Amino acid sequence: MQIPFLSLKAITESFEPILSQKINEVVKKGWYIHGEECAAFEKSFAYYCGTKHCIGVGNGLEALKLILRAYKLLGVFNEGDEIIVPANTFIATILAVSAENLMPIFVEPNIDDYLIDVKKIEDKISSKTKAIMPVHLYGRLCNMNAISEIAQKHHLKVIEDAAQAHGAQIGGKRSGSFGDAAGFSFYPGKNLGCLGDGGCVTTNDDELAAIIRKLANYGSSIKYVHELKGENSRLDEIQAAVLSVKLKRLDSDNSGRRQIAEMYNAGIKNKEVILPLIHKKEEHVWHIYSVRVQSRKAFIDYLKDYGIETVIHYPTPPHKQTAYKEFACLNLPITEKIHAEVVSLPMSPMLTDEQVKYVIEKINDWQR
Repeated sequence: MQIPFLSLKAITESFEPILSQKINEVVKKGWYIHGEECAAFEKSFAYYCGTKHCIGVGNGLEALKLILRAYKLLGVFNEGDEIIVPANTFIATILAVSAENLMPIFVEPNIDDYLIDVKKIEDKISSKTKAIMPVHLYGRLCNMNAISEIAQKHHLKVIEDAAQAHGAQIGGKRSGSFGDAAGFSFYPGKNLGCLGDGGCVTTNDDELAAIIRKLANYGSSIKYVHELKGENSRLDEIQAAVLSVKLKRLDSDNSGRRQIAEMYNAGIKNKEVILPLIHKKEEHVWHIYSVRVQSRKAFIDYLKDYGIETVIHYPTPPHKQTAYKEFACLNLPITEKIHAEVVSLPMSPMLTDEQVKYVIEKINDWQR
């Protein structure tokens, strides 16, 4: 049996023929940037997330960068200000902060759920701290109630990195609506993914939304009138149309991911494999299902021999990347332990029960 980590081809085909029909409609209209499709998706996704605004942009990294830049233009942030970030994250979180000449301040994660440890945040807050940027890593919501309380106490902004958590919710409140603003990625492999790069910003702040919309369109709200030094970061009509089609099935697909995670959680009994901690069911949409294994290479090679593809999210933490050699001396042992041990198992709403049971069987048979 051959089990891919994620088959984008299979996911795309599952939306046919509606997906191709919709794309053909857009092509025939002859309007490809800032048209009806983008406006319709922005309205639908804002409603889905429970926010007033959704601004389609080029990708998830640019979504975060535009939020930070807008706050600088509003005078909320100044260059050199500090942003609290999780040490355990994809590098895009850190790239967004440094790109805007702000300083990332790393906070260790919890070893059991891999998310920023809220108990360690306040120790990192200084007079230069202006925001907390929690990352809903792997599809699991951070402890947003605790983070919001800390932010209010210290008069900080909360910017969600929701790139991996489309649809995750607690009590009916979804990712993208907990903070002052949030950045999403629609990279093809996401729970809600387009057929190329794409992203968006969600917020309830009218002024922030207006500035971000201008910044993403060359600093302009009226053609050839440029009020700000902006850039080109726009969600095109074809990608917006694809996302509108897929959004209708997002909750169903997330439910399928949860069912697979439940099968893994109940079925994997190998003591050498540390399973992810489960909190409330609805708060996790299982973008990634990562286990931890000390003998990682042997484990990955073993599963590969049986046709099971795995991925490492992520082999090297941001502070150990060459791009951020200035942070290489930081003491972040929990982050480094996680990055040294995590292995992501196949996870897709297209996986069958038979395939999941096969993965479980082979994992249970593995010995170091």
